[in-house]
Amino acid sequence: MHLLNALPFWRHRLATWLLALTAVTGTAVTAAGAQADDFVIDTEGAHAFIQFRIKHLGFSWLYGRFNDFSGEFTFDENNPANNKIRVDIDVASIDSMHAERDKHLRGEKFLNTEAFPKAQFVSTAYKPTAPQKAELQGNLTLHGVTKPISIEVERIGGGNDPWGGYRQGFEGRITIKPADFGMDLVKALGPSAAEVELFLSVEGIRKPSTKLK
Repeated sequence: MHLLNALPFWRHRLATWLLALTAVTGTAVTAAGAQADDFVIDTEGAHAFIQFRIKHLGFSWLYGRFNDFSGEFTFDENNPANNKIRVDIDVASIDSMHAERDKHLRGEKFLNTEAFPKAQFVSTAYKPTAPQKAELQGNLTLHGVTKPISIEVERIGGGNDPWGGYRQGFEGRITIKPADFGMDLVKALGPSAAEVELFLSVEGIRKPSTKLK
């Protein structure tokens, strides 16, 4: 078959293949690829956690979490520069599994939740460092002080859930110094309490395409 005469045939075959691929994947085939999606952090289903640990007198670890928080994030697999997140935390919801200790932690010597009831993290940059891993930069506001921090992030996975939704999940960790935020925990807990380790597990449900403000 002459090449010029064969062109209409191959155009038809190519169109047929593309239509078949679209039918199988359920998505349109475009040069741009997938678009950025916005997600709401699934706190109602308890599929997200903000936990911490700090040494007590250098003898043991004190573990705890914040029970009440909310947030949303944008994830763009093809263009990580679009990735961002905002998390708002009710600091008074601190829970170290000991009611009396939690009262102390909420007090003026520590978190002072009456004066500073909220904490917030707002990202400023997302920089991939390895497959499924990245450095998430942003500003953390805690105890009335805002400081830039960098969180090590790992993408755990994403896809359709059993209820007709679409989800993405990430995990992050960082070590911070309470003194940077105006809190002196060393007097109460010893020199080893100069640092606090934070662990964040975030699972988000895709929402209608309304971009983060």
